[in-house]
Amino acid sequence: MVKQDLEETIERPKLSKSGEAAAELKVKSTHAKNHTSSEWTPSSWTTKPIKQDVVYDDRTTVRKALAKLECLPPIVTPTEIVKLRQNLRDVALGKAFLLQGGDCAELFDYCEENAVASKIKLLLQMSLVLIWGANKRVVRIARMGGQFAKPRSSPTEMHEGREIPSFRGDILNGYDVNERTPDPARLVMAYFHSAATVNFLRASISSGIADLHSPLDWGLGHVKDEKIKAQYTRTVDSISESLRFMRTVGADSAASALETVDLYTSHEGLLLEYEQSLTRRLRHPPSHPSFLPAPVPSDTQPNSHTEPANDGKGWYNTSAHFLWIGDRTRQPNGAHVEYFRGIENPIGIKVGPTTTSSELVTLLDIVNPTKAIGKVTLITRYGEHQIASLLPAHIAAVRASGHVVVWQCDPMHGNTTSTPSGVKTRQFSSILSEVSSALRIHRERESFLGGVHLELTGEAVTECVGGSEGLTEGDLGVNYTTYCDPRLNEKQALELAFLVAGHYRDEKGELGT
Repeated sequence: MVKQDLEETIERPKLSKSGEAAAELKVKSTHAKNHTSSEWTPSSWTTKPIKQDVVYDDRTTVRKALAKLECLPPIVTPTEIVKLRQNLRDVALGKAFLLQGGDCAELFDYCEENAVASKIKLLLQMSLVLIWGANKRVVRIARMGGQFAKPRSSPTEMHEGREIPSFRGDILNGYDVNERTPDPARLVMAYFHSAATVNFLRASISSGIADLHSPLDWGLGHVKDEKIKAQYTRTVDSISESLRFMRTVGADSAASALETVDLYTSHEGLLLEYEQSLTRRLRHPPSHPSFLPAPVPSDTQPNSHTEPANDGKGWYNTSAHFLWIGDRTRQPNGAHVEYFRGIENPIGIKVGPTTTSSELVTLLDIVNPTKAIGKVTLITRYGEHQIASLLPAHIAAVRASGHVVVWQCDPMHGNTTSTPSGVKTRQFSSILSEVSSALRIHRERESFLGGVHLELTGEAVTECVGGSEGLTEGDLGVNYTTYCDPRLNEKQALELAFLVAGHYRDEKGELGT
């Protein structure tokens, strides 16, 4: 059979009607007028105004990429997604702590064994410290396996006297100035890099990377500070002693939880054509809340979406377990909020200095009309100098609304500065200050900080200044590798974990034990 005959016998992926709507939008320079229907579909976002949009040049390549994505298998499953929702419900109720971290923006080149393994190990090390300090279960979510897009303050930048498109993440264009034109083929490349990352993550965990029976097998890598090493060693020794006791009395014979952990994936849901293509109507697992007795939502609930009755299915975004709406795209009448209100996944909303209390409650009512506990994580990013004046009012407004959310502190984005030479950095002391303020403010208002959201890497980078190593602006050039925002290195991230753990131990009068 000649090649042409073979190609004619292969059925090419056909783009769905929803995909057609997205493809049509993505090659236009204007958008549809605001549509007020309350009916939700995976493509109803195309009827809303959109921020941080991208427009491609070629209609054919957009349709081809979206058609391919629609026929590829899910990266994550409904069972995993619903399990994370249950875990975040515990966080919202104060029974667990949420640790979320990873790169500011992943590059396709980060899909490599050592890069992925170092971040997994760092998150596991940090969670061990937090469990020891808070005496709570830790829910782990990685900014990994899909964090390929980044919002930008400007779609263009000047380079050698000419205006070129800004780098917006590997899912859209390349960092090289000759690769700045948005390329729809990168959407499919992003899927395969995500799938490979998640596959290695699962394989590493199933192979025992998190086995607490041998915690000292977790190398400390680049952490050279003797004080941090001593603190970590005491933590591991304490856990090892407990495990030895369990083995002595035979209590660990069936304790598989000591040998593995759950590590979920997340990214900002920025490119809605990509997210829509991986949104599937799938059967709910038995653990889904719909299988449990619950009040029936009111038919008059604003912005609720309808589903076929009793079919036992829901719309799941299968690109990641958890997605969030960024500070630049959280407009209540916008495309991103419209998309997010219809998916089963737990979601986050970035909350910054420009977020009013009334807008915050409106957003919660739109994306979580049934007020499911822990469905929404509010990721606050005020900056160390503004958190004291903004967080208390937001806590009060959310409490009065009846929503029970996960409160998570992002101490990174509100504390970004630039050196006199224009290099972006963050002061470690500012990051610590915002986390400390969040802990204090929640405690004073009889609330509690449910988690932290960090940009970090397992490598010995020099991007944030300060910390016990004493990095200065003069050290930034030693190993400054980020293509976007500065990240905590392994040592700084562990320091932050000890700070939060110390807060909880201090509350219990156990500091120094």
